[in-house]
Amino acid sequence: MPKDRAETPVVPLGGRSSCPSGGERSVLLGLIGAGIQGSRMPPLHQFEAAAHGLHCVYTRIDLAVLGLTEADLSDLLTAAWRFGFAGLNITHPCKQAVIPLLDALSPDARTIGAVNTVLFEPGGRTIGHNTDAWGFAESFRRELGDVPRERVALLGAGGAGAAVGHALLEIGVGRLDVIDTDRSRAEGLESQLCRRFGADRVSAGASPEAALAGADGIVNATPVGMEKYPGMPLPAELLRANLWVADIIYFPLETALLRMARAGGCRTMGGSGMAVFQAVAAFRLFTGIEPDAERMLRHFASL
Repeated sequence: MPKDRAETPVVPLGGRSSCPSGGERSVLLGLIGAGIQGSRMPPLHQFEAAAHGLHCVYTRIDLAVLGLTEADLSDLLTAAWRFGFAGLNITHPCKQAVIPLLDALSPDARTIGAVNTVLFEPGGRTIGHNTDAWGFAESFRRELGDVPRERVALLGAGGAGAAVGHALLEIGVGRLDVIDTDRSRAEGLESQLCRRFGADRVSAGASPEAALAGADGIVNATPVGMEKYPGMPLPAELLRANLWVADIIYFPLETALLRMARAGGCRTMGGSGMAVFQAVAAFRLFTGIEPDAERMLRHFASL
């Protein structure tokens, strides 16, 4: 924790304060990331909060808009606590960079090595959580629960890729090939996953061509395909009809990868399910209230 944070005497809302006008509980939340103007998290959390009689303000803290970088994360955490935020969601490119700035990690966040949810405790103590892994696994079980998964290629070994890698192996993928443009990052995730799941289940360093040649499916956990990073994370000619394709990006809902995959006859899964289910778990952490996941899915679809 930045040492000046505890010197400012404010009381975080923590999801349990009241509005000055009466008895309605209120909570102040935010999302830190770059290129997040298209994020659906603010209306998703605010709508679900209102359904529980909770007044929620959820704001985007966009590094790209503010002209900031990951180096400014410490200041942003301090400012959020001073302004009374109950917590923050954290997205690309900050899910791993935020970890050294936190006071404690949940078991999942520590195991995965990435944080997408930060809670502020009284006094400014910060606790990092990871709801991405559960969010991806729940979406996969619902949408692709019957697909073969003996061998899967994972594109991206950053914070999101780490969460997805853990989730894939937890839900029964036999062997996972990790691919990243930064080979050292891919090898770092390989080592992490091997320690937990066994060396025979994870490999890194193969080319996309080699990894996809024997794969049942592929998951894109890179930012390539987002509105800010348009394009394809791999050559379209590597796709084939008997390959299932998942993309964790949800804005746009149909990335170039998913569009090409569907055109080629692949079964696909977009990122909306993971987005909603990670939000379900985050909402529970922020407020202490059990959200209605089905209502959140319907509301997300309406957005």
